[in-house]
This record gives sequence, C-alpha cells and structure tokens, in this order.
Amino acid sequence: MKKKGRYIVGIVLIMAIVLGGCAKKDEESNGMRKITTMELVRDMGIGINLGNTFESCGDWIAGGSVRSYETAWGSPVITQQMIQGYADAGFGVLRIPVAWSNMMGEDYTINEEYLAAVKEVVDWTLDTGMYAIINIHHDNWWMADFPTNTEECMYHYSRIWTQVADAFQDYGDHLVFESLNEEGCWDAVWNRYAGSANGKEEVFSLLNEINQTFVDIVRSSGGNNPERHLLIAGYATDIELTCDELYHMPVDPAGRCAVSVHYYTPSVFAILEADADWGKCRSTWGTEEDFKELEKYMEMIETNFIEQGIPVILGEYGCPKKNKDEESVRLFLTSVCKEAYDRQICPILWDTTGLHYNRYSCQMVDPLLLEGLMER
Repeated sequence: MKKKGRYIVGIVLIMAIVLGGCAKKDEESNGMRKITTMELVRDMGIGINLGNTFESCGDWIAGGSVRSYETAWGSPVITQQMIQGYADAGFGVLRIPVAWSNMMGEDYTINEEYLAAVKEVVDWTLDTGMYAIINIHHDNWWMADFPTNTEECMYHYSRIWTQVADAFQDYGDHLVFESLNEEGCWDAVWNRYAGSANGKEEVFSLLNEINQTFVDIVRSSGGNNPERHLLIAGYATDIELTCDELYHMPVDPAGRCAVSVHYYTPSVFAILEADADWGKCRSTWGTEEDFKELEKYMEMIETNFIEQGIPVILGEYGCPKKNKDEESVRLFLTSVCKEAYDRQICPILWDTTGLHYNRYSCQMVDPLLLEGLMER
C-alpha cells in the first residue's frame, strides 16, 4: 500500500509539473501573462512619448502620404535605431499617439499603409522589450462634434477601434490600447470656469459612454483582446476632473483597465513659453508652494484610484524649454516623475523631436535629466 501510495503521489507530481509547464508554454506562446494591470503598470517603469509624429494632422499637410503626416510636425522618419535608443536610455514604455483619420477611405476605413507604418513602430518597440501604448490622438479634431452629432461620431470612433483591435489582436500584453487622448471634454457644453453646472453631467456621461464603447469593442474582438490591458482616458485627462464623482471607469469583464491622466501644472510654467492673455509665463519652478501643489494632485489621484485598486498611468507630463531656467526644467520633470512613481503610477514624459530626445543621435539631449529620471 505504501509503494502504491508513493507511486500515485509521484504521478500526481509529474502531472502537475507537466501541466504547469504546458500552461506556462501556452502563456508564453500567446504573450498574455497572468498578471494584474497594477503589476503590469509597475513593470513598465517610466516611459516617454513619440510625440508630434503619427498624431500630426491638418488640412495644410501636403502629399497625403504616410511620410508627409509622419514628418509634418518636425519629426524625421522614424527608424528602428531611434526606437532602440529609447530602450537603451532606460525607458520601459513608449506611448505612440496616432491620428487614424489622417488617411481614411469610405466608411472610415483606415489606410493600409498608415496602419502598416504604425505597426512597424510598434513591432520595433516590442522587439526592444519595451511596452507600447497606442491610442486615438487629435485625429483631426472631429471628436469636438460628439455632443451635436453623437451617433455619427460614435460610429466613426467604433470603426477605428474595430479595425485597430483586429489588426493587433494577436499581439501580447506588452501592447496596451488607450481609449483616447485629451479630447474627452467639450467646453462648448460645459467647462469648469463657467460658474455653472449646466451641461456638466451631459459631458461626463458622454465620455463614460465612449470609454464603455471602447472596452466593449476590444473585449468582443478576437485574439488576445478579451484579456488585453486597457488604458481609459480621464475627463480631459485632468486629475481633478477625473476624480470628480461623475467620472466612472467602464465595466470590464476582464478587470484589466487603468486610468490615464496628464500633468501640466502649473500651466504658466508647464505650457506657456511667453505671456498670454490668460497667464504670465513663468521661467522657474521649485518653490515650496510648487511642491505642495504637485503633492496635492498626486495624492488626489492616489486616493481616488490607486487606493481603490485602479492602476494609473500618467500618460503625459512635461514642459517646454524655451524661456525656461534649465535647472527648473530638470527639477520639475524629475520631481513629477518621482512623485508619480513612488505612488505606483507610471509616468510617461511628453517629448517631441529634439525637446528631450534627439531622434538623429538617438540619445537624450540632457544627460543630467536622464540621470535624474532614472533615479526616480
């Protein structure tokens, strides 16, 4: 009886090992690991944006070719060497903004060459071991019509994600889809400075509906998409507005969603390069009040999402360098990065050609900034 018992136990152990190995092999073969979105976001480390490239748009852009859009806002044609340079610098995720409507045919059909160009950059990114995030970004501004032409705009939106989800369905979990960028707000209907709540519930409900549509489309598509990790745009990707009680995360049967917010505060430093009618440009950052403001917003997003079990990606943060104190730029960018990362939030630096990363030399422009970011 003892020998027989040992034999059975041995068989059970062997089967467990074999089945465990098969499960691991299956997991590796389709690229979808059994990790939570919180774990995945942490694994990303810190990131950078491939800004002013595939999201470039405008009726003035000549040629109507992939390259004409790719280079319209100052970027050279993207190469594999450029993408490798981001990974070599230590970034763990590349956010790739895309305006899919730049080259469309009838029935909002995405141009095959445009899709192939984005796919190529995604492939290069994943080949380095980095994560990639693709979204709908700018997209020639048609999203502004959502409140007045909801049905048609939702169809347009649905057609984009149906096609993109299908095109990338077999990619593993190092590819993340993001529902949209900052366009999820409609100031003509309601804005925070209007002094009235009229229209507020309408616009928040509209964004909630868009985000739910996004999740439903991806989850009902094929390949790995029923389990893909998704990034959900906050209201205007503004921290305070996204923490509003009217904002709701979509229902997701897979439970694999993170929220996306951006940080450009104070705007007179992080956005303005010169005085404007709404503010006086600041060249420096780093006062006690500045740090308190940063901590306030980071604690706000931590309390409302991280502590509730909802992962957060800071999809953009940054500032220009023109008319700015160099040390203040470094201090601002490294401080935002650290405050976010310390709270389990993945910070992704906004960058355009030559701002922080040189797409010709494939290196960061400021080694001291890179060193500070990587210390986090």
